[in-house]
Amino acid sequence: MSELFDRVDALVASRSPLPPPAERKRLRTAHGLTLDEVAAALQVRRATVSGWESSTKATEPRGKEREAYARLLKQLAELYPADANTSTPVQDTAVPATFASTPAPAPEAQPVSTVPASDAAAMTSQQNTQPTSTPESAPAAASRPARTARPSTTSRRPAARKVAPANTPAGVDSRFANGPLAVVDVDADGQVLAYCTGGLVLDVPAKSLPALVDWTLKEACLGQPKLSGPGKDADPLIVLTPSALERYGLPVALTEEERHAGRIPEGHKVIKQLVRAKWQLTKRGFGPWARIYRPAQGSERACVQLCIPSWNALDTRHWGDAAQLPPAELARALGVYASRVMTPRGSTAVTGLELMTALHPPTRASEPDAEGKRHSEHNPGSLGTDPVDCAPCEAPDGHPLLKDLPRFHVRGPGEKLFEEAYDWARPMTDAECTLRHLVGIDVNMAFAAGANGLTVGLGAPTHVKAPVFDAKLPGSWLVDLSHVDLSRVKVGKDTWAELDASLLPSPFTPKGERPEGPAWYATPTVAYAVELGYDVAPIEAYVRYENGRYLDAWYTRLRDAYLATMADLGVDAALSPADFLAEMDGYRSRDPQLAIVVSAVKATVKGGLGKLRERPRGENWKPGQPWRALARPTWRPDIRAAVISRTRINLHRKIVKHAAFTGQYPIAVLSDCVVYAANGESPLDFLPYRDGKPLPGGFKLGINPGLVKHEGTQSVLWGEEVRERFNAPELNLARYIKDGQVTDKDSGE
Repeated sequence: MSELFDRVDALVASRSPLPPPAERKRLRTAHGLTLDEVAAALQVRRATVSGWESSTKATEPRGKEREAYARLLKQLAELYPADANTSTPVQDTAVPATFASTPAPAPEAQPVSTVPASDAAAMTSQQNTQPTSTPESAPAAASRPARTARPSTTSRRPAARKVAPANTPAGVDSRFANGPLAVVDVDADGQVLAYCTGGLVLDVPAKSLPALVDWTLKEACLGQPKLSGPGKDADPLIVLTPSALERYGLPVALTEEERHAGRIPEGHKVIKQLVRAKWQLTKRGFGPWARIYRPAQGSERACVQLCIPSWNALDTRHWGDAAQLPPAELARALGVYASRVMTPRGSTAVTGLELMTALHPPTRASEPDAEGKRHSEHNPGSLGTDPVDCAPCEAPDGHPLLKDLPRFHVRGPGEKLFEEAYDWARPMTDAECTLRHLVGIDVNMAFAAGANGLTVGLGAPTHVKAPVFDAKLPGSWLVDLSHVDLSRVKVGKDTWAELDASLLPSPFTPKGERPEGPAWYATPTVAYAVELGYDVAPIEAYVRYENGRYLDAWYTRLRDAYLATMADLGVDAALSPADFLAEMDGYRSRDPQLAIVVSAVKATVKGGLGKLRERPRGENWKPGQPWRALARPTWRPDIRAAVISRTRINLHRKIVKHAAFTGQYPIAVLSDCVVYAANGESPLDFLPYRDGKPLPGGFKLGINPGLVKHEGTQSVLWGEEVRERFNAPELNLARYIKDGQVTDKDSGE
């Protein structure tokens, strides 16, 4: 009989009522739950829970999953009843479960408990006439971030702890139980608070900056575990708001002279306090990203990273308005980035480069010797600890290798490797002018996709005369590719296509011009000439016999960070092309903080690759002299060139496939954006989808790196008017296709 009753209960539960999708998300986020946590509890995939909450294509759970899900939502609804005065869902303040360390409740011995910062702010707003800032109002706030008022005693905010909570979840490093970072702020009552990830707020007892550093290392339980076996744990990051700067005797903003120097003067009183406390600063001094440390004692590190947004630590080009966010929201945005990429070490470019090293540390511990001792040795697959010289053709102008060249000598293609992204455009044909729209498509994470699976050199180059080309050997090749004719190219194993070469950019030059003679190319470019069906005969080369797929882990980490954050914004990899375009429309407004993370992840890719060929940054440098970046083993212009080469070739391959299949040719190409003329406003109006399937090897809509999204649509009349206004028939319209705004400065006038 009990089995019969169980079946009846299950039947009733299978029809358990569920609230609308938006309400499901509101209840989850109100309790601080992530999609991962709910999925794990219900034993389903993360994407399944996301689908249950989707407002455009919600799916419904069935059977036992529905019963458990309904039970969860019912209990949450009792805890967080809907506000009858508003229909706007609660802002998602949940921190993804992929955090390296998850904040935990206070120990039972303490009469306090963790309260999310958003809840604490809500409690305060009931007792103060001044309203608490919201994510929507943050961008319009004053230049300094809005402070969260100190919660009342009823909020039971957790006190600072010297050790990790006794009930730290399994798998979480107790040293970093409170997450990778904290935003330190001073509330309206003058209390110094540290806003950590996951909504945790700690009291900060430190009265000076040296004391704050001590507290961070001894009591705050901040930091992040290493990303690879031989690596090092990430140092804790402390973000100082303007009110915290004032409290600790630092300027809220830098003077013009200090901005130019990138630091405050060495005689500043706070620096003197640090010196008296036996703390040291790195060579870059006390700037927007300061590192305060003491020399390591054995394997024990004592180092704290500071981030000062009001000193432009968070560049608006990459971090948007993050510097203006209230402390709790800033902690959330930086925390998501830290958990999915790494704890920021500086700008997104610096962090991108540091991520490469963190995933492939230069050294590792050796096997025990005869006495049982281990020693530091080279970590295979890394770039090592010593810098290597680049080939002369790979050296940028002013490099010490070129100091003997005449002063005003300009190197041509036969002397200089020039692998850069596309900047090409052409006049429209008469047939294209009869169409109505110009539609731009943009490759997602194009340079990350170019790094995926790419074999790059790990050691120094070897000079070879008259080599036989080897597509598997990374290096730089001097070869004549002027004979490659795009009017007839190989597009399959035994398939050739006849194309109009005048409507295509050359794959061998950034400007799309056909090469006129021998030039230096990276391996992917020469390999593409062979792929198109043409023979190559290199004159000489600088090849790297020590090589490997150094960037694979770097790509994977950044890809996963990008996809996870976009999925949180409602855009996942399982969407159909039409649904994908719909979900991409306005995705940034769904959660502005996560949208900031997306921008930062993409900037980390491009900036990290750019750092591989960092140029002099002031330093009183003169041409022919070395500059500071050359001393890094990660100064590798050959790796940067190979990634850019492969990215450009990947794009050209899709353009050729598209032209061969549809007869459509691009109007303009800029880096990873391509513009086509079409009769409709959507990419689906010209991309050759059949039964929902894209052209093999061509453009495919989707969120994964290497797939494309809609960049923007303008009218053909707009394009012709802009070119006529500036008397520039080949003005690159891809640069303006997103919003259609063109200025005299942009056009070069």
